[in-house]
Amino acid sequence: MNTTLVIMAAGIGSRFGGGIKQLEKMGPNGEIIMDYSIYDACLLYTSDARKAGFNKVVFIIRKDIEADFKEIVGDRIASIMDVEYVYQDINSLPAGYSVPQGRTKPWGTGHAVLMCKDVVKEPFAVINADDFYGEQAFKIVHDELVSPTHSGGKYNFCMAGFRLGNTLSANGAVTRGVCMTDESGMLDKVCETAGIEEVDGCIIHDDNGSDMKLTRETCVSMNMWGLTPEFFGELGPRFMHFLDGITPQDTKKEFYLPMVVDELIQEGKAEVKVLETGDKWFGVTYKEDKPEVVAYIKKLISSGVYPDELWS
Repeated sequence: MNTTLVIMAAGIGSRFGGGIKQLEKMGPNGEIIMDYSIYDACLLYTSDARKAGFNKVVFIIRKDIEADFKEIVGDRIASIMDVEYVYQDINSLPAGYSVPQGRTKPWGTGHAVLMCKDVVKEPFAVINADDFYGEQAFKIVHDELVSPTHSGGKYNFCMAGFRLGNTLSANGAVTRGVCMTDESGMLDKVCETAGIEEVDGCIIHDDNGSDMKLTRETCVSMNMWGLTPEFFGELGPRFMHFLDGITPQDTKKEFYLPMVVDELIQEGKAEVKVLETGDKWFGVTYKEDKPEVVAYIKKLISSGVYPDELWS
């Protein structure tokens, strides 16, 4: 079965500074985090990317970074597997809608994925460009997409669930989607929780009136979803509904992918299998995170997880 890896690479990290963080070099030969994600996702079972794992990559980018993006990563990946580009633009709206005056912020991750509807016709995984997920995460999501372990007349989706302790930053508090599941491991809801950090061995967070207790073992979502093409049929109308509710004051309100998934769960239209992984997640939440990421990749190379040159 054909499967596609969709990489959301259109955003700019507001806290990182100094450029487009997705294109920051992390590996010894100029590799970026996306290189390692694509390597993990598309070389799961064999060294031939066309015969196993995800066999197509769709990059969601902005037109203004297209030339740099292709030079740094896109052309290299296109030499070994199928690559397509879609473009997230604030003006890409359904007929009859226009950008409100004063709006400059992109419409969010749900809008980004909606841009893929004409090029993705097979089961697909969605990831952030600037997050490192690990080989196991890609394998379990890919396997579930190819051979779903649940069915019941609903959309069969899945997500990778990470241990909170494997996703923390040493350089400040983070926001994580805390996963609530039922007895069969299906997602009930994701609670966006801010201000999470480890202090003196304890996990603290901005409770906002909640008494939710977090530990290093708490399951969290890092925006790695396994979806099917039917999802686009839900995204389109829901994005229009979102736009109908925009007021002139809503210059920064976004249409989030997890929000749509949660709506489908609450409406009884979808089941989302939470696939727990022990992989360490890392990314560049803060500029100070970069040296730690570089050191971690170097350690993985030294231990044989990755070759020194990924695409040699």
